[in-house]
Amino acid sequence: MTQSRGTRTAARIPLWEREGGFGWLLSVPAVVVLLLTTTIPLLSLGWNSLQRMDLTTPEGNGFIGLGNYARLVGDGRFWASLGRSLVYTVTTVVLQVVIGMALALLVSRIRRARGLVRVASIMPIMLAPVVVGLVWSTLLLTPDYGVIDYLVQALGGGTHNWLGEPDLAFGAVVVMHTWQWTPFAFLVFLATLMTFPVELEEAARLDGANTWQQFRHLLVPYLRPAIVVVVIFRTVVALSAFDAIYAATGGGPGTATEILNLYAYRVTFTDLDIGYGSALAMVLLVVTGLVAVVFARLRGGDR
Repeated sequence: MTQSRGTRTAARIPLWEREGGFGWLLSVPAVVVLLLTTTIPLLSLGWNSLQRMDLTTPEGNGFIGLGNYARLVGDGRFWASLGRSLVYTVTTVVLQVVIGMALALLVSRIRRARGLVRVASIMPIMLAPVVVGLVWSTLLLTPDYGVIDYLVQALGGGTHNWLGEPDLAFGAVVVMHTWQWTPFAFLVFLATLMTFPVELEEAARLDGANTWQQFRHLLVPYLRPAIVVVVIFRTVVALSAFDAIYAATGGGPGTATEILNLYAYRVTFTDLDIGYGSALAMVLLVVTGLVAVVFARLRGGDR
């Protein structure tokens, strides 16, 4: 009798006055925004990838199932752009980890101006990728008048069309992405190093360990969780890179800097083949998701 009375009393309490119900009500706006901005567009993207939606020849448009994905197999431009995406991602992530760790180790040894270095390192991250692409293409890499070209000429290297030659253009966008996002790795590694127990370093020094041995057997294992976090975030961002490359080169010259994201954009908005462009975007989404899951499991195992 008491239990049924308590049940009836709880049932009369309004939803917004219950602890659990109030939490659900607070989450409703966020869930609605996520549905409108992520879930529904992703479902629409997946559905479009199963359609023939070529606006240049709309007569044959309609449901074709996995036809767009079968078309990918024989598309050499797709495989080339996918390969460039993987090379771009691996190169930029490795450079960010190595340079970021080196800078963190250097700054952790100094006592003065450490705060100033942190503030200065945030500046590239705060810039929009489009701005970064425009600054590098107009101010730094312009032949004859760009800052980098001027310095190379001063060293006797001659002038170069940095964004007009295929090999130089791809290297330039790699450097551009590395410059903007290495501070993220630097800040993560520096924050981790600030918690490193000094006693371990002193004990290793007393045991006769040299600098390389301390780095290999103490610092690297201690930084491993931070390294995994940096690699996960930077890999996902590098795979989805678009703005800076588009602003700097547009994917050119030719297709020299055309990563998969840019290829999907060109197919969708230049060639107006929405169905095939959606299939390309779905492949990129799957690749990014698989990479994120693999690294997340590695991070979980590391714990």
